[in-house]
Amino acid sequence: MSLTARRSLRTRLLAAAGAGALVLGLAAVAAPSAIAESATPAPTGGAAGGKVTFTIGMTTDIDSANPFTGIVAEAYEIFQMMYPTLTDYSAEDFSTVPGMAESWEESADKLTWTYKIRPGMKWSDGQPMTAADAAYSINRVKNGRYERINYGSYVTNIIKAEAPDDTTLVVKLKKPTPVMLHLAIYILPEHVWKDISEADVKKFKNEPTPGNPIVSGGPFVFVERQVGQFIRMEANPNYWAGKPAIDEVVFRVYGNEDSEAQALKKGEIDFADSLTPNVFNSLKDVAGIGTVSAAYPGFNELAFNTGAALADGTPIGDGNPLLKDPKLRQAMAWAIDRQALVDKVLGGLGSPGSTVIPPNYPLLHLDPADPVGYDPDKAGQLLDAAGYKMGPDNVRVSADGQPLSFRLFGRSNSTTSKKSVEFIKGYLAAVGIQVTVTNLGDSPLTEKIGQGNYDMFEWGWVVDPDPDYQLSTFTCGKRSYKDGGTIYPDLSDSFFCDPAYDKLYEQQSTETDPAKRAEIVKQMQQILYDQTPYVVTYYYTDPQAYRSDRFTGFVPQPSPDGVLLFQWGTWSYDNIKPVSADTGGSTDGTAAAGATSGSGTSWGLIVGIIVLVLIAGGAGFGLARRKATDQDDRE
Repeated sequence: MSLTARRSLRTRLLAAAGAGALVLGLAAVAAPSAIAESATPAPTGGAAGGKVTFTIGMTTDIDSANPFTGIVAEAYEIFQMMYPTLTDYSAEDFSTVPGMAESWEESADKLTWTYKIRPGMKWSDGQPMTAADAAYSINRVKNGRYERINYGSYVTNIIKAEAPDDTTLVVKLKKPTPVMLHLAIYILPEHVWKDISEADVKKFKNEPTPGNPIVSGGPFVFVERQVGQFIRMEANPNYWAGKPAIDEVVFRVYGNEDSEAQALKKGEIDFADSLTPNVFNSLKDVAGIGTVSAAYPGFNELAFNTGAALADGTPIGDGNPLLKDPKLRQAMAWAIDRQALVDKVLGGLGSPGSTVIPPNYPLLHLDPADPVGYDPDKAGQLLDAAGYKMGPDNVRVSADGQPLSFRLFGRSNSTTSKKSVEFIKGYLAAVGIQVTVTNLGDSPLTEKIGQGNYDMFEWGWVVDPDPDYQLSTFTCGKRSYKDGGTIYPDLSDSFFCDPAYDKLYEQQSTETDPAKRAEIVKQMQQILYDQTPYVVTYYYTDPQAYRSDRFTGFVPQPSPDGVLLFQWGTWSYDNIKPVSADTGGSTDGTAAAGATSGSGTSWGLIVGIIVLVLIAGGAGFGLARRKATDQDDRE
């Protein structure tokens, strides 16, 4: 999300890591003849032209179909429908379950992991899907620069991956790591991607052309896209867990949530995601429509440019240097009424924010010492003490006479973001801080952030079931980098850099004892809370609605009140079916979380305690990349 109330997995920085370059039309290889090109997708759900079509409405298009480039939640939904991971998160509680690997074993010295890959699997084009594809994918991330942006935190301690035979994958480590039970790197078909060079991958679209679907190993094959309009996926007959009960999935892009809701009522779509509170409430009592305000591990934040620089420390951008002062940032945190944002922006569908690991995961979430509340008087006192005196025009100035006047960017495609920045502007004006608000599209804002050309922005993240990825976004090494004279964004969007924080990050990345690791993670959250690269404004739920009169078998993750789509895995896609064909779905359209067929690949977005509980054997994974887009947002 990146799913703050809007579940666009936050197209933050990476989304446009090279977004300025037009994508090469490198088409994927042709899929088998069983997957045919089709005309415009059916406008309604259910059977159309002999096919069962499930149509999903969303207000944000994918930013890229290339898994090394895409960053918004919508893009990751497409990725996990096409590409497997070695293990998955269960639908019931995010515990580790088999994926492409049916079993795994850690060596006694914790430096070698051996995965047994399912035999007989095939890609959608009929080519064998083997351990060699997994080894290739891991090594490509390990050895690549661009490829490491989205997945680098997983390979930090990996030496290499090898495939001694088709069903055996061996991964050698420098030191123990808790992420090996969820090595959330998408497994790509080597016979396709080996021809895409390091230079070309930044521009590679990974989109189908007529008659040439994208080669897939998941439940669906990407067969057609009209940018800003729709994406069409067809069931993969070679999917190892069995062909899904629905023949195709169509994602339709709408200009706003109202249009999306009207389409749901008219039957033009079968599912609506990340709805705004007013729209969600308007659907609650509509016949044939089911609604769920799903538990979700996303947060939104006000982010500061703490001193934009490349990973090597070279300064970049035009950020206001006054924001390098943590005392100023801390004072601003006291000026913001988080509960009012929840009430007025989210319609009450959330809770005030605090730290970057959401409370969905009590083992890892920190209740910070000396919590910051809403107190504009205290904010003013802190500003006075830090030397920022009120000027004659009610705008404070620094000791050398610089006005506290900053640029604040919101997201033009996010209703909640646009509302939030206006409230924030007012809160800061009340304590003598002048703010100029500009709303930009996700890609332009991503590029601006990566270049360091901003003072503040509003966005969000969805946090994985393992904290590593989310925590990595604040390390010095995740600041932007230069390649061939061009600056590219990495995961850091605040440019926060603290050697003490980095040291703790390295410690948690090798600590396999869950209790000890949790304590380190909490220390890291306290550093971020005290130094305030972010003001975490709120945690949100994900309001979803669906045509309960047409489809059933949705599998919530986690059970019983989690999301029905945009999950860590493909649980619902593997199990939904037309109501007429239902033989055991529950009356609310959902199926028991445990009673499902195989799950597709995933990576997640929560920082899961349940997974952590399993970390004793080396569990964990982290991909906080699902950045929020609207309710956000993000994710």
